[in-house]
Amino acid sequence: MRRWKLEDAKNGFSEVVRRALAHEPQVVTRHGRDAVVVINAEDYRRLTAPTDLVEFLRSSPLAEALASGELELERAADLGRDVEL
Repeated sequence: MRRWKLEDAKNGFSEVVRRALAHEPQVVTRHGRDAVVVINAEDYRRLTAPTDLVEFLRSSPLAEALASGELELERAADLGRDVEL
């Protein structure tokens, strides 16, 4: 990711946009701090698109770890406790 000072980004806006369109996010700084990121509209839509919960869980790193056997989720057969009534 290329970093641009605000003034340089204003002067080279066409270059900032050209790089963003090539799927290269561009960071613009203000007073030495990251201020904004310019990204391709297609990338933005993909990042902000709502996903359903099932698909989100299926694509999570935990699901991959569970499927590969890295993560084991087993529960003890807990029968509860005896309650005196």
